Amino acid sequence: MSTSSPAVAAPARLLSASDVAMIAVVVVWGTNYTLVKDALEGMPPRAFMSLRFGLAAIAMGLVLFAVEGHKPMPWKTFLRLTALGFVGNTLYQLFFIEGLARTTAANSGMLTAVSPVVTAALGAALGIERLRRPVVAGLSLAVVGMLLVVGARGPNLGAATWTGDALIVCSSLCWAIYTVGTRAVGTDVSALRVTAITMLTGAPGVVLAGASQVIALDTSRVSAAGWIALVYSALVPLVLAYFVWFRSVQQVGTNRTTLYGTGIPVVAALTAWAIRGERPTLFQILGAALILTGVLISRRKDTAVTKA
Repeated sequence: MSTSSPAVAAPARLLSASDVAMIAVVVVWGTNYTLVKDALEGMPPRAFMSLRFGLAAIAMGLVLFAVEGHKPMPWKTFLRLTALGFVGNTLYQLFFIEGLARTTAANSGMLTAVSPVVTAALGAALGIERLRRPVVAGLSLAVVGMLLVVGARGPNLGAATWTGDALIVCSSLCWAIYTVGTRAVGTDVSALRVTAITMLTGAPGVVLAGASQVIALDTSRVSAAGWIALVYSALVPLVLAYFVWFRSVQQVGTNRTTLYGTGIPVVAALTAWAIRGERPTLFQILGAALILTGVLISRRKDTAVTKA
């Protein structure tokens, strides 16, 4: 009589394809600020924002047409994506760039640390995604870690920066609504189409907001490195990274996707160390460790078992 051996479950992979893709997005977004900052002398911020986003929207539209062609979409879905494009692209970009101009970089990092928590809370309140205990624990650790990373730079929460601080908080809220809203669209619409339509519908407002600075731009003051940085920041952090972000939202949910965003200040700090020689502090190293721990904890399954 033959006996069959019990099936042995395959060990869970430490990192899935979605994890690797999101780590790449974090690296791209975290390094973008340092790589572009020095190359943009002579280009006003709103002019840069306008040209960058206009180029990204055109590129995203061409990619969508080449990959998926023209596909009819219900008007209700299109209008929802249009609204998300206005909130997550037009308003987000304007709030962020104007807020950053009126407050410190440290304040911006401290205040955007609330974005993962707001996203998770908003998704749970709308019934889009349940807050699992590992995700809550991971978010808690990661947000504390993020606060340590950016707080070590010396935040200034005085009255002089209140306007900028308020605008940064508004930009974080817009991003949370955008992320949760794209999750609510469902999987009937591809991540590429969601990204392209929201970018195309959000682009006019962004382009118009910086049009006056683009018209007045003295191109002779912009270096070749500045133009290269402009094209790079449009095609990679916006077109490619946005697509990967929203594909991850569809595949693994808003909570785990947004959690990776807490790693951006860590990458930014490491990039500044490598390129500008800005050594990380002990608190920043501790913060990075907490963020990594939070991400790993969030991937664990909820071990709670309901007994009959």
